[in-house]
Amino acid sequence: MVDVSPHRRPAAAPSTDPTDLVDPTDPTGFTDMAELAGLLRRLPPSCGPVRLVGVDGHAGSGKTTFAGRLATTLGDAPVLHLDDIATHAELLTWTERLLREVVEPLRAGRTARFRPYDWNARRPGPARDLPPAPVVLIEGVGAGRRALRPYLARLLWMELPREEAWARGGRRDGGESGEMATFWAGWVEAERRHFTEDATKPCADLLVRQCSEGYEVLPGPRMRPGPDQNVTGRDDPSAMC
Repeated sequence: MVDVSPHRRPAAAPSTDPTDLVDPTDPTGFTDMAELAGLLRRLPPSCGPVRLVGVDGHAGSGKTTFAGRLATTLGDAPVLHLDDIATHAELLTWTERLLREVVEPLRAGRTARFRPYDWNARRPGPARDLPPAPVVLIEGVGAGRRALRPYLARLLWMELPREEAWARGGRRDGGESGEMATFWAGWVEAERRHFTEDATKPCADLLVRQCSEGYEVLPGPRMRPGPDQNVTGRDDPSAMC
């Protein structure tokens, strides 16, 4: 939980505008998890009956930890970890399978069923259910990809420079030597290629920065587009954002 009482705004009518998370007179822009969770609950459904919320960012940027804390604040909301969808053969090229196994059932109000990948055994593990809860979080590299954006109620980007994130992720996974070093080199190249072809940050509704205690949440580029940014409607799957 984030202790940011000095930055809390006076009570106001509920809003679903992400910019309302931030006091425009306060450059720090701090919020707390409860406030963010409340905003997400109030959003209209985006994928059938589900408010699907994407948490994207570079590997090692803190997506899993943040999504876990947010899920707890939301009352143990289901979380789909994209590391369970990716495989050695499909590091970031699993879009069609995710749409078929997860998104389409949720759109229909049904429980999705998928087989999380076992990275040690190099094969899918036992099937797992993902229920169509009011809010479902999807976290991992590529959670905000173009093919998924039409189904997202909100897209959050973990704001950490890629080199810093990759270094942290490599240390976490033992990717500094041996077989894991080879894997990490391949992952970094795949991630560079993915975000070059399908950038997420320009389409993010909110930016999330990890602080020494908690998180800072700011309106993302999609909420405050610049004059040269191509931002289009969310309804067209081929839209840039």
